[in-house]
Amino acid sequence: MPDVAADGRTDGEILPPSDYGLLVPDGWFRIPLEPGSWKAPVRALAERVFDGQDDAVLLKREFIKAVSARAEEGHENGGVELYISTTSIGPVPLSSSLLVTVIPAGEDVRLEATGRSQQITDVVLPFAGPATMRRTRKVPDDEDPTGNQLPVTVVDYAVRVPSTRAVLLLTFSTSLDMFADAMVDLFEAVAKSLHWK
Repeated sequence: MPDVAADGRTDGEILPPSDYGLLVPDGWFRIPLEPGSWKAPVRALAERVFDGQDDAVLLKREFIKAVSARAEEGHENGGVELYISTTSIGPVPLSSSLLVTVIPAGEDVRLEATGRSQQITDVVLPFAGPATMRRTRKVPDDEDPTGNQLPVTVVDYAVRVPSTRAVLLLTFSTSLDMFADAMVDLFEAVAKSLHWK
């Protein structure tokens, strides 16, 4: 009979992690997605983005509305935190984001290629274990409700949470089409920093 530890574990059994950690680049702004918790961070983000632009009241209001809608949608789909880049190179903003989602046990998570614009790869993250990575290039419709006209590159990493059937999903995106490969390399570096606590 296996020995049972004081915390209920048997020999060799690993307890599920209680949390995770990520290293993100400087200039990535974190928005927690607990209900009602994103209003103040979204406003703080808008203040940072529009600092010194007193004539951009309408743009600032639309920005707050768009980010709040994204936060709400992320939360409704199991998102726990959203990161938005505020970094620029000269006048060019490095438009990118990361949504972290916890998908509970029992919900089907399969990253499958559904067209030529998708690539699926099995990878191993150094501190988090095996993962599946999917890269997708999306060209927006003419009637995209967000008004976006630029192709968007989305990179998903699905990582099984140890000793559970839950999955942590990292969804990165960027609309910098001409720099997509460089941004994907950056996303990979962030994903490789994922570690369990």
